[in-house]
Amino acid sequence: MTLQEAKAEVFWMAFKGMSKKERQFVIERLLKEKEFMEDLMDIVLLEQRRNEPSRPLEEYLAERRRKGV
Repeated sequence: MTLQEAKAEVFWMAFKGMSKKERQFVIERLLKEKEFMEDLMDIVLLEQRRNEPSRPLEEYLAERRRKGV
């Protein structure tokens, strides 16, 4: 287990040990953090699009150039 994984596990165990009201306060505090919310939205978007077909970056950039974007 890496140091990061160990820290995450300690946090998770502490979180699970909190009352429902305490967990609610933690979640509300996290959601007030702009950077956390942006990361969370990125994760959700990636999960939603996980099964979509991919394409090479060069193809995408060429398409954008053709559209004048």
